[in-house]
Amino acid sequence: MAMSGKYVAEVPLKGSAEKHYRRWRSQNNLFPDAIGHHVQGVTVHDGDWDSHGSIKSWNYTLGPYFTLSLSVFDGKPEVIKEKREIDDEKMALTFRGLEGHVMEKYKKYEVILQFIPKSNEGCVCKVTLIWENRNEDSPEPINYMKFVKSLVADMDDHILKGQNKA
Repeated sequence: MAMSGKYVAEVPLKGSAEKHYRRWRSQNNLFPDAIGHHVQGVTVHDGDWDSHGSIKSWNYTLGPYFTLSLSVFDGKPEVIKEKREIDDEKMALTFRGLEGHVMEKYKKYEVILQFIPKSNEGCVCKVTLIWENRNEDSPEPINYMKFVKSLVADMDDHILKGQNKA
């Protein structure tokens, strides 16, 4: 089992890169209403909703997912406190884990979301997860990668519903 690594995936989205980026950059307060099956709450601890360096806590439900051993990883409530970096030029956000459930397993946990325009009506979200285990018994964070990809995909449905109302 690896002690550290990086996962990279692309999630195709139908909404525009600008709308997705804006939602993830400065509208996290909408997440419980938009994707409440994943995110039950977001609280700002330092900074504000859209400031570089802001610190937020997320209450979320991880799973359920099937692992390689075919056991079910039940949906369980977790919390993470993260610090955010913003790159408006690249339409990219970096979430650095500070404390919470995920940080009990990993010394380093960073999620980078970059929204890349592909057409007037679509984009790709490049999801990068960089991690380092806290100890040899910590599993690789494949379920966290599945979770982040699912968050991004499900937010696309919410953004598209908003576009249809406009």
